[in-house]
Amino acid sequence: MTDEQRDARSEPDVPGGDASPSGASPSDELSQSLAAAAERSGLGRIAREDSLTPADLIGALGGIRGLAEAILPGLVFLIVYTFTRELVWALVASVGLAVVFTIVRFITRSQPTQAIAGLIGVGASAALSLWTGRAEDNYVLGFYTNAAYATALLVSLLVRWPLVGLVVGFLMGDGTEWRRRKRTYRAMQFLTLVWLGMFVARLLVQVPFYFAGNVEALGATRLLMGVPLYALLLVFSWLVVRAVYPAKQAAAE
Repeated sequence: MTDEQRDARSEPDVPGGDASPSGASPSDELSQSLAAAAERSGLGRIAREDSLTPADLIGALGGIRGLAEAILPGLVFLIVYTFTRELVWALVASVGLAVVFTIVRFITRSQPTQAIAGLIGVGASAALSLWTGRAEDNYVLGFYTNAAYATALLVSLLVRWPLVGLVVGFLMGDGTEWRRRKRTYRAMQFLTLVWLGMFVARLLVQVPFYFAGNVEALGATRLLMGVPLYALLLVFSWLVVRAVYPAKQAAAE
């Protein structure tokens, strides 16, 4: 008998772990919805891999083109504004680059979703910044996004349905059974807490720069705590997932 089997037989069920008699529980439906999105990006692209290569990680981040679409508009805005102090020109350069990325996606008939989402985000942020005339307002929408993710993760922890566990459980063919195994449940709690920490850390670091009107520091920390930090958390999450779902066990499930 394995340790996981002993856990399942000796440990009491985590409260709320039973499915409804009528079929799939609401948590199952939520996990499937979350995992469907995760399958196309991030952890969903690497969760089942036995080993993680740089190419795998780049693919999970959207590929070279996806990385460029995520990083360059913000970098261009920061560089142009820092050297010219011209808000309009900085916004034009940033939005223009996002438009170019989107057009290239359509011309090459590749998946345009990421580029379109990036264009919408860049455009909305630019519109707000133009409306207020404040360069730092180009980053405000990002605060709300991080706060929303942090709130969702926190609520999931409080109700004892950690969101990362829902996604990972479905990806690994485990459904919600991971909640019945104490070791796996705690690992998913921990992973959810780590992701929550990333979103909270972004706010704690960047919001003071916003109120200080320090656009350069705000833009630099936004870039550093964006894709690089996200990539580190993906690698860490993969390590934890492989620890609680060994390759042979995942294949058997």
